[in-house]
Amino acid sequence: MKAIVITAPGKPEVLQIQERDIPKPRANEVLIKVKAAGVNRPDIAQRKGYYPAPSDAPADIPGLEVSGTIEALGAEVKNWELGDEVCALVSGGGYAEFVTAPSLQCLPVPDRVSLIEAASLPETFFTVWNNIFDIGRFQEGDTVLIHGGSSGIGVAAIQMVHALGGKVIVTAGSVDKCQYCTKLGADLAINYKEKDFEEEVLQFTKQNGVDIILDMIGGDYTSKNINILKPFGRLIMINAMKGKMGEVDLIRIMKNRLTLTGSTLRPQSIKYKGEIAKNLQIHIWPFFNDKIKPVVYKTFPLFRAADAHTLMESSEHIGKILLQTSEEA
Repeated sequence: MKAIVITAPGKPEVLQIQERDIPKPRANEVLIKVKAAGVNRPDIAQRKGYYPAPSDAPADIPGLEVSGTIEALGAEVKNWELGDEVCALVSGGGYAEFVTAPSLQCLPVPDRVSLIEAASLPETFFTVWNNIFDIGRFQEGDTVLIHGGSSGIGVAAIQMVHALGGKVIVTAGSVDKCQYCTKLGADLAINYKEKDFEEEVLQFTKQNGVDIILDMIGGDYTSKNINILKPFGRLIMINAMKGKMGEVDLIRIMKNRLTLTGSTLRPQSIKYKGEIAKNLQIHIWPFFNDKIKPVVYKTFPLFRAADAHTLMESSEHIGKILLQTSEEA
């Protein structure tokens, strides 16, 4: 099979297409003939040498989500059949023509979503459910602030929170991105390059603040985040693009009984991720394509993985970037 390989840590050009053996599924895995793979920021970090793959994934083939057709079943797989079209969360190896995935981490392609579009769903939807709904204990009526609203995580979070009865505030870096977030269901979109999000959030909420913040920025956003959380509010970190160190007001945390937490999904167990998959299928999948839709910015052929990474690092995109293994639609 053809696969995109990280030939050495470095810039996008280190991603090269090579021939590799088709992997064989373990007892509880399926082999997927990949139609498309999602491009995510952890792939960038892995390419640069900052985010090594876990032991159960290829060390040099990135890719955390795919869509495709099941080509082979492990001996103990009972919930899928050959030929089923699925999207799946994987620990790595997604930038290839074939990949193995735990059967529990596979989901059916939602109604009226194409097989290619389905590759844009697993990594972001699993991440949002894990953080906002499980860790963040979202309840209908909660107000949620999502930083990076036009990112893949952001567009998934906007739609999921809106569909399940929450209010959504986002930050994004341009007028166009803010307008797009509003079209997806955001109640307020703040251009962080022009306005102070702390002031805007407090004004919009009549000084009450928000229940949950999903933050991938970190750094100097931290103190502002704490200032706009309601009593019992939850700040959930999933990245720290502006730096891992942030200032916190400990007295405010104690006084308002705030929760500061975070997570990484990749190291979690198959059982843990399988529970997320169940919840997504029950609570989120029925909303496609009524209140939720895939948001795909651009699709590249597999051999242009370097261009896909260059685009992601530019932050010009809105939504997801995909790699497609063939020219067929």
